[in-house]
Amino acid sequence: MKIWVDADACPVVIKEILYKAAERTKTLTTFVANQYLSIPKSDYLRFLQVESGFDVADNEIIKRMQTGDLVITADIPLAADVITQQGTALNPRGEIYTSENIRARLNMRDFMDSLRSSGIDTGGSPAFNQGNRQNFANNLDKFLFKNKTK
Repeated sequence: MKIWVDADACPVVIKEILYKAAERTKTLTTFVANQYLSIPKSDYLRFLQVESGFDVADNEIIKRMQTGDLVITADIPLAADVITQQGTALNPRGEIYTSENIRARLNMRDFMDSLRSSGIDTGGSPAFNQGNRQNFANNLDKFLFKNKTK
């Protein structure tokens, strides 16, 4: 089992949690981004820089991930593809996307996109907070414990 991180929009605090978790659990974690990213030296951390472009990082993650891998992303279409590939998707706020909830998330995303393209101000996401950070860390730890002990 490996961890793949959609790193371009991943909050720094989440990356730091992932650095520590990779070391603690000896889990290979790859940060995929189209911008250079400095990561700590580790046997368990990798950085993969991809070309700039729409969904280039997402497509690279899907191409490389395997059944049972964990993908960290706030990108709902990428999360849907991860689930289709029999992986697990966890967003930086700590929500685990599942086959049961992904369709509703995709529908809401499309609805909000429609509102925004019609000129309606939807206000955006709430600010990232300590509760989000804690929820992410808790769900990451649960996933790693469950999947490292199999």
